[in-house]
Amino acid sequence: MLAQHDCAAALLYDPVNIRYAFDCSNMQVWTMHNPIRYALIFTSGPGIMFEFKSCQHLCDGLEAIDEVRTAVGWMYMGAGDRVGEYLGKWADEIASLVREHGGGNCRLAIDRMEPEGVHALGERGLTIVDGGQITERARAIKSADEIDLMRWTIRVCEAGMARIYEHSVPGVTEQELWAHLHFENARSGGEWLETRLLACDPNTNPWYRECGPRECREGEMISFDTDMVGPYGYCADLSRAWTCGYTAMTNKQRELYDAALEQIDHNLALIRAGLSFAEFNDKSWRIPEAYQPYRYSVAAHGVGMADEWPVVLLHPDFAHNHGGHFERNMVVCVESLIAEAGSESIKLETQVLVTDTGVERLDTFPWEDA
Repeated sequence: MLAQHDCAAALLYDPVNIRYAFDCSNMQVWTMHNPIRYALIFTSGPGIMFEFKSCQHLCDGLEAIDEVRTAVGWMYMGAGDRVGEYLGKWADEIASLVREHGGGNCRLAIDRMEPEGVHALGERGLTIVDGGQITERARAIKSADEIDLMRWTIRVCEAGMARIYEHSVPGVTEQELWAHLHFENARSGGEWLETRLLACDPNTNPWYRECGPRECREGEMISFDTDMVGPYGYCADLSRAWTCGYTAMTNKQRELYDAALEQIDHNLALIRAGLSFAEFNDKSWRIPEAYQPYRYSVAAHGVGMADEWPVVLLHPDFAHNHGGHFERNMVVCVESLIAEAGSESIKLETQVLVTDTGVERLDTFPWEDA
């Protein structure tokens, strides 16, 4: 991808991109908002990891890393009134390496960067290119190893979902239920949960209210979305809904649930390698008008080490969608959120591997039957 975009190198700060490139992991959530470690990967040259001070040993044995250096941090929290000094030292080192290994090419792709850094590199003769399009497209197609790791993460996630199910009894709080997914992920070597989306009854509609201390009552619908970054840094993004206390669904709950499952099944049947997003949209399940004000705007999205490109919007929102098509060995999540005025929300989602002839579901946790 770097060669296709005529770049000498990529400078990566996003810890997910660093993990993807080098398998090097260090305080992943903390470094998402503290830009203190970074990777410089040359198109025709070395891969250099700039690690947080005293953490260089974390790179031991990682074959993709050719050299380890101590990172120069210039964020204000650490540098204070010496930001300019550290910024200059950092920019001089990066520019020098690009001149040494870039073969005369001064185009540098960067995934995320404060404006002061972009300006400093530009002053030293580098042309900055948006690295987001490069990293997203590179990560979109999964290798066989990645698919194996994702299958394992999904198994861990489903063990957490089973714990949630087993404890879905009257009197349990939303937060207590959510803790079971954390527990199963942590004890299996997983990393973090991207959201806290578990709610029951009135908290399910409108969607996106995160779990709190509310106690679930018998017969109330419990809906959740895992967004779990598990073992080896791979994501299991699954959604389910069921009743507290394992009661039979009411007629309204069943109506909404059946609509959500119909949407999932219909859209799954469409996806195959080569299908354009526009063609998928034309043939996709049409959400009834009563449910549209409460809809989830995404019909499907990519997933790997986190939610990824592409994003395929639901048909009422598709005019804002980007172009593209499904490709072989993409992994995508197919989504549904169904609710109407005054009802609970049903959230369902499955994770699938795109093949030449259709999809292979990677999750096996059952839907609710009658």
